[in-house]
Parts: sequence; C-alpha cells; structure tokens
Amino acid sequence: MRGRTQAIIVASTLALLSLKFPPVSVLSSASVALVTLRHGALEGVYILFGAGIAAALLGFFAIDNYQFALFYALLLWLPVWMISIILREGRRLSLAVEIAVFIGILGVAGFYLYEPDPAAMWAGLLEQMIQQTQAPIKDTKIWIDNFAHYMTGLFAAGTVFSLLFGLFLGRWWQSLLFNPGGFKQEYLALGTGPKLAISSLAILAAAFFTTGTLSEIAWNMTILLFTLYTVIGASVLHVVFSQTKMSRFAVPLFYVTLILVPQVLPPVAIVGLIDAWLDIRKKNSNQSGA
Repeated sequence: MRGRTQAIIVASTLALLSLKFPPVSVLSSASVALVTLRHGALEGVYILFGAGIAAALLGFFAIDNYQFALFYALLLWLPVWMISIILREGRRLSLAVEIAVFIGILGVAGFYLYEPDPAAMWAGLLEQMIQQTQAPIKDTKIWIDNFAHYMTGLFAAGTVFSLLFGLFLGRWWQSLLFNPGGFKQEYLALGTGPKLAISSLAILAAAFFTTGTLSEIAWNMTILLFTLYTVIGASVLHVVFSQTKMSRFAVPLFYVTLILVPQVLPPVAIVGLIDAWLDIRKKNSNQSGA
C-alpha cells in the first residue's frame, strides 16, 4: 500500500466484505497492522479514523446501517492496532502473542462480571441459530446446555486467533517488503517462560478441582491458553520438522494436518507448554549438529 488513502480504502472495503465472507476480516486487520508496524501508532490512528468513516459510508449505502458497520470495523481494528504497537515497540512477537491472549483472558473475566449467567445467554443464542437451520431442538437440547458453558472461552479464543492471524499476516507483509526472512525468524522463536507455564497449569488445576462458576471461568480461560500453546507448539514442531531430511515435505504436511485433523491440536499444545522448560528447539538443534 503506497499511501494513506489506499490503506483506508483497502481496510474499509475488506471489513465490509467480511460481513458476507468472514475470513476476509483477517486481511482487513492485516492491512491496519502493516501500516501501524511500519509507520507507528499515530499513522495507525489516521487509518482507523479514515477507514472507520469510509466503513460507515459504505455501510450506509450497502446495508443501510452505518452504525453497525462502524462498530464492527472498530471492533475488528482496535485490538490489532494495539497489539501492533506492542510488537513495533517491544520487537518481540512472543510478547505480542502473550498480551493478546492476556487481553482475551481479561475479556472472559470481565464478561462473567458483566453477565450474571453467561451459559444461559449463550444457550438462548445457540437455540436461535439452530431454529434458523430448522434442526430438531429436542435432539440438540443436551448438546446446547453442555456447550453453552464453554462458549465464552471459545468466542474469545476465536477472536484472539483471528487477531493473531491478522497480526502475523501484517508482519509477514512487512517482512516481505522491508525485511525478507524477518517474520520467519520471529515466528520460529515463539515461546514463553516457566512462570507463565506454571500460571497456566494453575488455571487448569482450578478448572479440574473446583466447582461451579469458578470452575467454569477457569475452563474458559484454559481454552484461551490452549490457543496460546497451540501457536507456540506449531512453531516448535516447525523447527523440529525443518531439521529432518524430509523437511521439504514434512513441514507443509504438518500444517495441512493441523488444519484438517483437529485431534492433533492437543498434543501440539502440550509441546508448546512443555517447551517452556525443555527448550526443545535448542536440544534438537544440538542433536542435529552433533
């Protein structure tokens, strides 16, 4: 993107398109991330302000609802703008990822303070969604009642994952344009320290060994931490597979498996967690060089 006007047009147009095609929202977020990472927080504010007005105008003419379009766009861009500033100033992708997850955890806690019975609220929304599909309510009632207790965490995890994907894409674009190979080095170095890992295990223990609302909150926070350690685990295993003789095929196959076989996600997350103590990448590198 050569100028401010082009960035505003791209961000606002993609945001509106994402109302019909949700994956496009990542591209919209990435465009805001790219500008903020390259030119700083103030330029990012200009893009937010200009693209917000553009999104409102497009929403007024396209869907006859400028308020919703403006609110949706700002909800999409503000978090990635904040995390992009952290990455630009801190120059550590791991820190940006950790803070994004921490914001999600605060969001879960705040939602439980705001909403007296989150599970009941989600159950009502899920029932409305299923009614629109004309599926038998009786057959799904038990599923809804169980699933609703974890919807806060799932929604927060989905939001954080989308935020991180937009940030990663924006950082990758910046790397391609101004620092070839830079994003790859940052991504492959992703990790956390033992203190955060111990805190994560404490939250998991609270989920298992407490009851009632406290247990439910802990489980929803655990879902967010699962997202964090899955991303880190993917980074660790990328390095491990890249050091094998079949790396040309092993690395792409690994990511295809992550997408198509969700059952592999828990083991990947466990790898990300234990790496805080084992430093698997360093040990594997030493063994490969021996």
